[in-house]
Amino acid sequence: MNSLLDDEAYIKLTIELAKKGESFVSPNPMVGAVIVKNNAIIGVGYHAKYGENHAEINAFASCKESTEGATLYVNLEPCSHYGKTPPCVDSIIEKKIKRVVVGTLDPNPLVAGRGIKILEDAGIEVEVNVLQKECLELNKIFFKHITTKLPYVHLKVAQTLDSKIADKYFKSKWITCAESRTYVHELRSIYDAVLVGSNTVVYDNPELSVRFSEGRNPFRIVVNTNCNLSTNYKIFNMADKKTIIVCSEVLKDHKKISPFIDLGNKVLYVKQNKKGRIKIKSLLAELYKIGIYSLLVEGGAHMFSTFIKKGLFDELDVFISPKILGSGIAPFNNLGIKKLSEAINIKLNKVITLGDDVLLNYLRGK
Repeated sequence: MNSLLDDEAYIKLTIELAKKGESFVSPNPMVGAVIVKNNAIIGVGYHAKYGENHAEINAFASCKESTEGATLYVNLEPCSHYGKTPPCVDSIIEKKIKRVVVGTLDPNPLVAGRGIKILEDAGIEVEVNVLQKECLELNKIFFKHITTKLPYVHLKVAQTLDSKIADKYFKSKWITCAESRTYVHELRSIYDAVLVGSNTVVYDNPELSVRFSEGRNPFRIVVNTNCNLSTNYKIFNMADKKTIIVCSEVLKDHKKISPFIDLGNKVLYVKQNKKGRIKIKSLLAELYKIGIYSLLVEGGAHMFSTFIKKGLFDELDVFISPKILGSGIAPFNNLGIKKLSEAINIKLNKVITLGDDVLLNYLRGK
């Protein structure tokens, strides 16, 4: 019989395998699988790309010997429904696996424990929730969007030691070091889309692409309520045509939209609030509808403040550079908080050193 330590070691391996699919499997979860027989690994696999074989199927394909009587390790409950591929539980039963060890259940209503029940009904021994915390962390984006029908939102702030994201002239290139910028490009490749406000486009003229690391380019989203930006900015002239302009629904079919569409950009119309601003929760709901399940927010101060104030974020990265400006633009300048007792609490998750910078990673307080 396998010990708990053995089970945990193999589940750790499934997590490492699963990470190989990062940037390529969205909106599916990252999944790795390991097949063990007679205390030896006889097969490994991972979900490599959305629409292609799941981890379990790839692990079976890698085996050079019979899997009868073997143990299958997988970080997420095997699927039990037809999607882009057939149910994995059918293959597990067919391959005469004796035992299945699962990191965590799948919250997808189409699975949600059903896969476990099918395996147990077939006489297969099943162990669940081995290294559950680590497995949940691995697929936090998937778990968020599959259970809430809203994208996972990650805020990214780059600031000086005295909390300025730009000088008084709105210049911010470059506050952080090269190592931090590379890290951000890696983040971009993970997320479905990167979002900025119109001021960030005006003052930074960013591309919001992945250039300093490998991986896909995300969709680029510009919140421009009145659609009053020039079409000359880089973001509206990218070759991959993955820019989405968010503007007020009252502008639908307005002639000012046409120049952006003519350049290959997409337009998303969203409701305004009483102050004439885009309703952020409505925006997130609309993004989910078009297949944006994870979002990296890169600026500016109004966007940061709005997501924080509304509690519509899941994670916050604050890159701190050892520079002192004294005056400039603060990242959270529109929260409307006047008392310490009203302060918004967040939870420090981890600290990373990047060159001369420090990255503080926070999770939204519950």
